[in-house]
This record gives sequence, structure tokens and C-alpha cells, in this order.
Amino acid sequence: MSFPTLTIGDLSIARAIIQGGMGVGISLSGLASAVAAAGGFGVISAAGIGMNEPDFASDYIVANNRALAGEIRKARAATSGAIGVNIMVAMANFADLVRTAIKENVDAIFSGAGLPLDLPSYLTEGSKTKLVPIVSSARAAVIICKKWLSRFGRTPDAFVVEGPLAGGHLGFKPEQLDHPDFGLEKLVGEVVQGVAPYTAPNGAPIPVIAAGGVYTGEDIHRFIQLGAAGVQLGTRFVATHECDADPAFKQRYVDATEKDVTIIKSPVGMPGRAIHNEFLDQAALGEKTPQRCPYRCIHTCDYQKAPYCITLALANAKKGRFKHGFAFAGQNAWRIDRIMAVAELFEELVSQYAAAETAAMA
Repeated sequence: MSFPTLTIGDLSIARAIIQGGMGVGISLSGLASAVAAAGGFGVISAAGIGMNEPDFASDYIVANNRALAGEIRKARAATSGAIGVNIMVAMANFADLVRTAIKENVDAIFSGAGLPLDLPSYLTEGSKTKLVPIVSSARAAVIICKKWLSRFGRTPDAFVVEGPLAGGHLGFKPEQLDHPDFGLEKLVGEVVQGVAPYTAPNGAPIPVIAAGGVYTGEDIHRFIQLGAAGVQLGTRFVATHECDADPAFKQRYVDATEKDVTIIKSPVGMPGRAIHNEFLDQAALGEKTPQRCPYRCIHTCDYQKAPYCITLALANAKKGRFKHGFAFAGQNAWRIDRIMAVAELFEELVSQYAAAETAAMA
């Protein structure tokens, strides 16, 4: 009995767990390197990564590129494990961040919040960076395979399929979030079946990674049985000592009740899942309208109608300033009751997986 490994092209991950990219400073080099050192795939989120740079507001592109390169280098210095970057398609500086990540030789780029139809165009000669789109349907996965093959003569190295129980921005309509047709178990099976006619660039089947609401080792076992090659977890990694968020941010997860985890309408035009607080109440009453937009960071955000600036709100929350922000979180955040080390979390998941495997064989 052993916990599954994950192979993406010539990249081998000892434990088939990808740490989800969590934006505006939640998953930086600290968390990503700890996950990679524990045998998983550590992921730095590029969203708002330059928030602490002095020229963040005055030279948004340069500040973010510099910060991303710096975080990748810090993670590389801390571990020889796999380090990836999550870059949202909807971000105005998507192309610049992708170029920076490839220049820094990251092991993979994970890209969702839109279809990354031109992602392969940024690869440079000899680049070993894997390209992993994040999708919420088999239809999206097949479209990407077809477009990439026709335009670039290649397919994705893997797919992450993210279900409606994830935290942060969700690729679903509000009415789909609780509908059984959109449950992760169903989506995983559909994506595995949808991409089966295609092979990865190395000729192997395209690995499909299950994400959104994966919480225990039993969950991991269930999705592996459904055909997933691995899983992605975000929420669990927030409640670790190594997570890059302020301790007050992590404590929000520990203190949250099931009722606190709520769906919000984000300024970027998508539903999002967050932990309810007073800031969100005030925003719902229209008390937070920004006077100006310093960043123009997301294509789909109309700052003149937005109830607040999403980048500022999330940056404040990362720093523990919840009067001026809020925490995104997955559906299972309320189940967290303590902060632990990344290595301890891995041990717990591996142990639970082994128990589930034993039970399945009994």
C-alpha cells in the first residue's frame, strides 16, 4: 500500500498532492517550498504578488514581475522539489507574468479563470515548464485540447478540474454550485472521459487532477478511484504554520462555523466563496465603492460599479486587516480546528489514505 505519485511529463511528484495557488499573498515561496519539500507540488500565486513592492500602484506590471521572480528564486533556494505558479487568464498582466515564470524555469504554470488558449505561445526554446489549464467542465478541457493542437501542435501536460466547493472565484453560475450535475465526482469522470482521446506531449494519457473541496485522505482515495491522477488542495494549506498569510488570516479559518462560509458576488463578475465578516456586510450595503482604480488588474472588473477593490480587500486580509478586507475560503474551511505544520498535514493525509485503501480492500 502506498500513497500515489503524480507524473506530469518528465516531472515526478512523490505525493500526488498539488497545493492550490491562493492569490494576493496567501501562497508565496514560504508555503510553496514547504509543500515541495514534503513531496508535493508547491504553487506560488501570481495574483497581486507585488502588493508589498513600493511601485505596486505606480508601475503595476514591473512590480509584479519583480516580486514573482523573487518568490520563485526564494522557493528554489529553499527546496529542490517541484515549484509551480498559478496565473489567472483574467489578469491584465497575464502575458507578462507567464513570460516571467517561464524565464525563471518554473516546473509548471497552472492557469484558470478563463481559458488559456494562447498559453503555449509563450514557451521559449528548450523550456521545460509544464502547462496545466484549470477547468470546470469536460467541454472546456476538450476545447483547449483542440485549440492547442490546431494552433501549436501540442496538448496540455495535465488538467486541474476544479469543482464548485473550491474557495475564491468559482467557474460556475450561482445556481450550479449545489446542483448534483456539477459535483466534483461527476466532473472528474467527465473530464477523464473527455480527454481520453488525447495524449499529453510525452505520449502518455493526460493526467487529470481533482480540486475543490478535497479535504481528507479518504477524499483523495475516492478521487484516485474515479480516475484522477492526483488532487489539488488549497484550504487545508492555509491552516499551516508555513502559509504566507498573517496569523489572523489563518485564525479566521479556525474560528469559522459552517454558516460563516458563504457565497459572494465578486467585483470581477464571478461568484466567490469566502468567510463572512462585517466588511462584506458593508460592501453589500454599497458602502465600499472605490473612488478610483489604481491597478486595472482584472479584465472583467468594472471599477466604476464595483462595491470595493478586490485586490486591496484581499491584500488587507492577507495582512490581517479584516476591517478593510475578507478571506476567501473553500466550503470545508469550517472543519479546520487548528494550525499545523505542512509536514504534519501530509502525514495525516497519507495515513487517512492508507486507512481508506485498507477499508476498500476489506
